[in-house]
Amino acid sequence: MGGLSIWHWLIVLLVVMLVFGTGKVSNLMGEFGKGIKTFKQNVASEDDDTKGKDASMSPPGSLSAPLPDQTKTTVNQG
Repeated sequence: MGGLSIWHWLIVLLVVMLVFGTGKVSNLMGEFGKGIKTFKQNVASEDDDTKGKDASMSPPGSLSAPLPDQTKTTVNQG
């Protein structure tokens, strides 16, 4: 009995409609849909960008940044 049935969701939806009104909810859902569409477009364009960069990437195991110089350590003899 821990799950919510369809009747619980309908009551919640009815309360939300009464509190916010139908215009506000439809505007919110429209903005939500636009956000999802924009997200999908950005993910698709990012995938295209990474496919182009794969050919120019360095082989695995090689470092692109130089290692820090470890010969310049100082010892505090205070």
